[in-house]
Amino acid sequence: MSLAHQDNPASSLLQDLRTATATLHVALEKRLPFFSERLDAHWYQRLIQAYYGFYQPLETALFDRGSLPPDYDPGQRRKTPALTGDLRALGLDPAQIETLPRCSQLPPLTCSSACLGALYVLEGATLGGQILRREMARRLDLHPGNGGAFLDIYGSATGRRWKEFLGYLERSPEDPGARRQAVSAAQSTFACFERWLEHREVLL
Repeated sequence: MSLAHQDNPASSLLQDLRTATATLHVALEKRLPFFSERLDAHWYQRLIQAYYGFYQPLETALFDRGSLPPDYDPGQRRKTPALTGDLRALGLDPAQIETLPRCSQLPPLTCSSACLGALYVLEGATLGGQILRREMARRLDLHPGNGGAFLDIYGSATGRRWKEFLGYLERSPEDPGARRQAVSAAQSTFACFERWLEHREVLL
C-alpha cells in the first residue's frame, strides 16, 4: 500500500503529524514490494496475510476497547473485513485465516490522542492504496472481487473520506500534550508496521 498523503491546508496537529512521520513514511514506502518486478501472486498473498496480521489486532485495539475520541465514528473505516475477504478470494478458508500470525508489538493506544495518531497512518495509507490498486490490476489482474479489495476499500469515496478525516483532525483539540501523544503514536505505528512486515519477510 502506498502511504502517500495528499491534503488541504494543515492544522497544527496535521502539520505535526506530517512532519514527524515523513522520514518513516518514505523509508517504509521504499521497502514495500508493490512496484518490484519480482512481485508475483504468491508474494502478494504473503503480503496480504502480513497486512492482516497487523491490521486485525490494531483495529481491535482501536475500535473495540473504548479508546477512540467519543465523537469519532469508525463507521465503515475498518480495513480488516476487506483483508479477510481478499484472503478468502486468494484461497484461504476461515480456519486458515484464524490461525495466521498476529502482531503483538503494537503502538500504545492508551488515550484518544494516541488513537488519532494511529488512525492518521491507516487513513493515509488507504488513500495511497489507489495508486497500488491500478498497479496490481495491471500486473496481477487483481480487482476487488479476486483479492484486491483492500487496495480499494472506499472506492469512489476515497478522496471524500480522506478530506473528512482531515476535517476531523482540524477540529481536534490544540492541546500541546495531546498533539505530542498523537505524533508519538503515529511514529510508533509506522515503526511497528515496518518491523512486523520485516519479521514476516515480505519487504524488499
